[in-house]
Amino acid sequence: MMAVQNLHETSIVRRPEGRFMGAIRRNGAGYLFLSPWLIGFFCLTLGPALASLYLSFTRFDLLNAPEFIGAQNYVRMVTADPKFMASMKVTLIYVALSVPLKLAFALAVAMVLNRGMRGLPIYRAVFYLPSLLGTSVAIAVLWRQLFAADGMVNGILAQFGIIGPSWISNPNYSIYTLVVLSVWQFGSPMIIFLAGLRQIPTDMYEAASLDGASPSRQFWRITLPLLSPVIFFNLVIQVIEAFKAFTPAFVISGGSGGPINSTLFYTLYLYQEGFSYFRMGYASALAWVLVAIIAVFTAISFLTTKYWVHYDD
Repeated sequence: MMAVQNLHETSIVRRPEGRFMGAIRRNGAGYLFLSPWLIGFFCLTLGPALASLYLSFTRFDLLNAPEFIGAQNYVRMVTADPKFMASMKVTLIYVALSVPLKLAFALAVAMVLNRGMRGLPIYRAVFYLPSLLGTSVAIAVLWRQLFAADGMVNGILAQFGIIGPSWISNPNYSIYTLVVLSVWQFGSPMIIFLAGLRQIPTDMYEAASLDGASPSRQFWRITLPLLSPVIFFNLVIQVIEAFKAFTPAFVISGGSGGPINSTLFYTLYLYQEGFSYFRMGYASALAWVLVAIIAVFTAISFLTTKYWVHYDD
């Protein structure tokens, strides 16, 4: 009887190990194929993120060992750094202008393409191309040449007797050239809008037409409500991308954020602090503030969905 009891206790003790080994045997192949992503996530994403969080509480110049200073970087950011507020203002203006204009233009083009014109795949590819090229250095250099004092934009205006300003070097206009560049990259949200429009049942438009609804009323009462989940998705993605914008401002301003900080995006200022002035601890603090700002805007977007996003249920 004691032998049977001991055997039973031994089996109970060893059962978890058997289950663990069984799970390894069953899922080992899956984890093996996932290992490149897991290694990249822990070594190239999570690890550096946690390291930057620690560095945000230090004084670190890339040459000497980090010196822990507590929350001084964050206090300085709010109380003694005018460029922080300047970069925040420029970035908020850019987000507030570029995101709605890009989404509105993308939706307008998607509705035109949704009418079933010939060569639709070609148009989709052509309109999507700027989204692939827009963040490149080559396009930013081209944009700088287009809006220069002797660029093509002023050349076209001169044909109508209009003397255009130096769009890039004038602080009153420089930010708007970057907004136009962002709107030009409308291809990605346009493709998503087009897919959403294809999911709206056509019989709803037919019924509305029989009831005498005008095209504008159909747009406000049918298209926008049924497309609201897609609009919400594009809104969140484009807001995040706008806050992360860097390359156009860096190339067009030559890395200075000028003239008079008019193109000093937040990410550009972060880059200057980290790699121009070697204040990597302060740059890390700026990076985490940016993460917090994006998180707040995303949370606000999700909290307001119950008022304007309509799902099937």
